[in-house]
Amino acid sequence: MKTSIYNLLKARFLIDEDAVKNWRFIVFLIVLAIIMIANTQRYEQKIFKIAELTSEVKELRSEFVDRRSDLMKLRMESTVSQKMVEKEIFPSTVPPVKIKVKKEEEKSLLKKIWQ
Repeated sequence: MKTSIYNLLKARFLIDEDAVKNWRFIVFLIVLAIIMIANTQRYEQKIFKIAELTSEVKELRSEFVDRRSDLMKLRMESTVSQKMVEKEIFPSTVPPVKIKVKKEEEKSLLKKIWQ
C-alpha cells in the first residue's frame, strides 16, 4: 500500500511501459475539460446578452408608452383648438354640410353619334 502511494506521488504511471494508455486518457480528459470550459463561457456570454437585450426592451417599451401618451394628448380636440387659437384660427359656428357629386351617365355609342 505504501509503495503504491509512493509510485503515485512519483508519477510512475506516466513513465512505465503502459504509459501510452495513460497519456491517451489524460489527453482525453484535458480536451474534455477545455470543451466544457468553452461551453460554459459561451453560455455565460449568451446569458449576459439576454439580460442586456431584456433591459433594452424594457427601456424601449417605456419610451413607446410615453410617446403614445404624448400623441394622445396632442390629438385631443381641446389641444388642437388651443393651438389653432394661437394662430388665430377659430372653430366654425356653422356645421359641416355633405356635398354630393352626381355622376353623369355615360352615353352609349349610339347616343353620342346621334348628338
